[in-house]
Amino acid sequence: MLQNTGKLAGVTLFITGASRGIGKAIALKAAKDGANVVIAAKTADAHPKLPGTIYTAAQEIEAIGGKALPCIVDVRDEAQISAAVEQAVQKFGGIDILVNNASAISLTGTVETPMKKVDLMLGVNLRGTYLTSKLCIPHLLKSKSPHILNLSPPLNLNPIWFKNHTAYTMAKYGMSMCVLGMAEEFRGQIAVNALWPKTAIHTAAMDMMGGSDIGKQCRTVDIMSDAAYAILSKPTSYTGNFVIDEELLRQEGVVDFDLYAVEPGHQLLPDFFLDEEPEGLAKQMEKHGATPAFKPPSSSQAASSGSSTGGPIEALFNVIRGVLNPEVVKSTQGVYKFELSGEHEGVWYIDVKNGSGAAGQGEPPAKADVVMSMDSSDFIKMFAGKMKPTMAFMSGKLRIKGDMTMAIKMEKMMSLMQKSKL
Repeated sequence: MLQNTGKLAGVTLFITGASRGIGKAIALKAAKDGANVVIAAKTADAHPKLPGTIYTAAQEIEAIGGKALPCIVDVRDEAQISAAVEQAVQKFGGIDILVNNASAISLTGTVETPMKKVDLMLGVNLRGTYLTSKLCIPHLLKSKSPHILNLSPPLNLNPIWFKNHTAYTMAKYGMSMCVLGMAEEFRGQIAVNALWPKTAIHTAAMDMMGGSDIGKQCRTVDIMSDAAYAILSKPTSYTGNFVIDEELLRQEGVVDFDLYAVEPGHQLLPDFFLDEEPEGLAKQMEKHGATPAFKPPSSSQAASSGSSTGGPIEALFNVIRGVLNPEVVKSTQGVYKFELSGEHEGVWYIDVKNGSGAAGQGEPPAKADVVMSMDSSDFIKMFAGKMKPTMAFMSGKLRIKGDMTMAIKMEKMMSLMQKSKL
């Protein structure tokens, strides 16, 4: 891991969304140097499912040698940001670094995304980043080494990253466009950069979306805080960069990335907006000791499944039916419908919500929580462990309608199937 150098001692950071997750991790990394941190976030009272408040974060920062100023801030509210900026200047004498970390997400299609969610994502991600930057810049210009760091992805106009969640992509790319524009506007005065993870990062929000087992396929927030620390320690001439955490840390001399893994050796989920051939990536990861999340049916299972009459999809579903049980139903609680195209076109379902579970051809017996559409050959690869559902979705090979949280549970369900020797 990247060691602290003391370069941020006495420096004042204004971090949005710093009450938990990546934002708090960046705050704590800076606090080890003796930095001042403004915790600009909404969580003043504990959330029932997400731990941490601006006050508990402040306690952690001060416990390791930093100074903290917790501020209740909705980044969409100009008055609240303005008040927090003024408090920061009064308490610490100025602002040296702004980290735009606060973000909202909804991985839903155009028709399925309520305008309330669209407004939230554009308001928090795009407007919040622009507005907070606008109000901090006059103070940053007075700093000896001012930085703006946005937690946003490289701008990538591959349609794959738009087709399944256009609103979210526009909102995140809005943050990145702020980097593109402001880096040039303030070149020579303020360093403006973006930071994005190569793999999924384990946070409480990730657990809410994908279940507790999703963490095994993630890295910890430490990789992002280390990368952010490296960027914020650089001179202002380092600007206009769209940085990927792992790539930067390799340049900084980090060689052991297992230290950042929640479960070293486990296959990692790639993050959004980074082009990579899913099957090629899976092979690369397996060469480095990663294991597939689920296994293909054994030859003996396939032979006993009646595949000679029903084809490979029917063979696969015979195996699936054999491993469904109340435990799988209890942990999943969803009805999945699969609309398959290509060589083995047809409609299939898996019911892991009712009774002991069921699976077969045709419409599901109950309303589907999730509808997944893909080519039948890719469907076989997915259940054979040759293509992860997340990778299939991110590459555009899998289209999803309905409950995205339930869709993410598909990988958890398949993991349970693996344990049952699917």
